[in-house]
Amino acid sequence: MRNQKKAGVISALKAAVRSHRILTISTLLCVAASVAASLIPPLLLKDIIDRLTGGMPLLFTAVLLYFGSLVLEGTLSSAQETLLVLFGQKMTHALRSEMSQKLIALPASTLVGQNPGEVAARFSGDVDAVEALFTSGIISMAADACRIISILAVIVVENMGLALVLLVILPLFAVFTRFVQKRMLAAQLENRRAVAAVSGQVPETLHNIRTIHALGLESYMEQRYDEYIAESYRAVDRTNFYDAIYSPVILILNAIVVAVVMLFSASGNAKVLTLFGMSAGTAVAVINYISQIFTPVESLGMEIQTIQSAVAGVHRINEFYALEELPERVRNLETSVAIAQETPFVELQNVTFAYEDDSRKILHHLSFKVYPGEQVTLSGRTGAGKSTVFKLLLGLYQPGEGKVLIQGRDAIQIPENEKRSLYGYVEQTFHRVPGTVKDQITLYDDSFTMEEVREAATIAGLDATIEQLEKGYDTLCTSEIFSQGQWQLLSIARAAVAKPKLLLLDEITANLDAQTEEEVLQALKRASEGRTVISISHRV
Repeated sequence: MRNQKKAGVISALKAAVRSHRILTISTLLCVAASVAASLIPPLLLKDIIDRLTGGMPLLFTAVLLYFGSLVLEGTLSSAQETLLVLFGQKMTHALRSEMSQKLIALPASTLVGQNPGEVAARFSGDVDAVEALFTSGIISMAADACRIISILAVIVVENMGLALVLLVILPLFAVFTRFVQKRMLAAQLENRRAVAAVSGQVPETLHNIRTIHALGLESYMEQRYDEYIAESYRAVDRTNFYDAIYSPVILILNAIVVAVVMLFSASGNAKVLTLFGMSAGTAVAVINYISQIFTPVESLGMEIQTIQSAVAGVHRINEFYALEELPERVRNLETSVAIAQETPFVELQNVTFAYEDDSRKILHHLSFKVYPGEQVTLSGRTGAGKSTVFKLLLGLYQPGEGKVLIQGRDAIQIPENEKRSLYGYVEQTFHRVPGTVKDQITLYDDSFTMEEVREAATIAGLDATIEQLEKGYDTLCTSEIFSQGQWQLLSIARAAVAKPKLLLLDEITANLDAQTEEEVLQALKRASEGRTVISISHRV
């Protein structure tokens, strides 16, 4: 069973590491070997120069070893990069798979309240940032830290004075790094929030484009989009500023250290030379090591930016993991019901259908089963036959070929007086009948008690609104007493009052704004409890 409390980025990555042990160990060994190989060439070069300056002949073996060490260093560095990319891809795949399981486990009410662009950004940009954490982030940073420590150890042996200078410089660098780190993290988080808002603006605009045109809100939507873009630009500018000043500071420190060491080495003072004195070969090796120690230090600046971006992504992904899930028993309801039930509630067997005035076939040998308690959505382009399927289920049409069965009975043979207790049909547009609000719900069926009418209205979330009318449920219905969304809620009450076993929902949120759509979906959630539901939607 999936444990929601432990679900998160870290747990997903730990599981991925356990499932890819060989790749993980190979990557770590390659990183360690690459660090060790980078220390060898300067030491070999030192011996070569000292032999030359000491008047000794240059051995071919020494030259061969030196160039061989350079080849080894380059090969291991290339292998390290390859393994890091492969390792990062495995981690990303595992994280996206875990997030997909989380997405499936979320209730519809939670998803309705989420910005679609923000959810998509977590699956794309935020996960990509976490991938960079492995390809050019934390592992590379650890490798560079090990390289710095190893070089310091060699420098202590070769030149104690230089080691002391570096021990003074590096704490200053640590303070400066921490300063940059905090500000880059804040900028990264702000940028991700702005990007998510931009991503959500586009689908929101498309979804409500008719309302926007009708109310003349084009300029307002454009202004909102520009504001989100501007927030993102400002955050990126701050990130780029700190990144831009970081590298020059490191280069200046490099030049200062080299200058100080060379000046002390050339001072001629015996006491100073005890710390800074060195041979020509050692001087070349030391300068090489100084460049090597500041190259990974400079790389740390880039890696810090990558890590801060990844940390921002981890925060946002963990917020996604923190969303409340459906109970396990509810998530497994469809599977368990399908296994337990042998007879489907709805079944289409090889159905073919064409309208009498049109030789073109709408349905071609269509077959599917819906078991009791399942909730199924028919999605497809206009004219694909979704509404035709509903008409066949309602027994309004007879298929040209095949069978349409409801609880094992032919749909067209179900008596009219049984249909309302069997079907609940909610259309895209509410069809008002003459009479009171109560009449809209009962359709003049006196067998429904007032208690049942109120219960249906409560399920639809409309009871309080109706009670506020002048005569409550006895108020005569006119077109202006309810909003478009409330008429749709009334249609849900009309369907729910008979307590049908099957709900048929035909694009019921197609013309609603986002807030009203959420209210309707909440009402449907209540009305669908314990029932079989088949819905039509152009979008899932």
